Amino acid sequence: MSAGGFFGGSRAALPVVLGYLSIGFAAGVVQRAAGLSVAEVMLLSLLLYAGSAQFVVASLIASAVSPATAIVTVFFVNLRHLLLASALAPHCRNFPVWQNALIGAQLTDETFVVAWGRLTAAGATPTTVGPDAFTARWMFGLNVSAYAAWALANLAGALLGGSVGGTRALGFDFALAAMFGALLVLQLDAQPRAARTTGLAVAALAALFSVMAALALPGNWNILIATLVAATAGLFLQKWKSANTSC
Repeated sequence: MSAGGFFGGSRAALPVVLGYLSIGFAAGVVQRAAGLSVAEVMLLSLLLYAGSAQFVVASLIASAVSPATAIVTVFFVNLRHLLLASALAPHCRNFPVWQNALIGAQLTDETFVVAWGRLTAAGATPTTVGPDAFTARWMFGLNVSAYAAWALANLAGALLGGSVGGTRALGFDFALAAMFGALLVLQLDAQPRAARTTGLAVAALAALFSVMAALALPGNWNILIATLVAATAGLFLQKWKSANTSC
């Protein structure tokens, strides 16, 4: 069984799956409390498939905003996915169009971290990715496992939401942040010391700019701004280190 196959991707998705079970349950509870039916919760989890966006939609529905407002809001909340997909795109350029479309549609922050960690650990570049480093089947295994876990957790939350007094008291609202932090630590731990230092610097810069932008701007613009600034700084820092090493 190839490590780059579907089941290899499924195994790599285990940390994401465990995190999605709790936060997805919380999303189902919140969406039901906002007035959605069980069928509507399932439809939202399958078609939108975005944790933060689904919580936003639930609050917008509870506030009785117009559908156009909800659509525009979700668009901006999920705008960062364009950056994630763009980062992976060079490594997927040999995949058929339909495979690229499916991979992009199911990509999330967490599955991106796992996929990027695999590419980094393999030392892969867009021209050196081998069959066991990064394949469409591996990405499908990763994405489909996370997708299924999220949908089932949403369903469980929608069905059992009436018996749960409040998800915040149970700590479900922190599950996604804790899972993402754990994935980041695992990815940094697998890197050489120099790359780890660069990664920590970029993460700290992203956190700083995110907080600054959140205090100055409304909505979720802080996420996009922090991502762009930190990614650009990381690129220049990496190039500067490479230039000094070659001298």
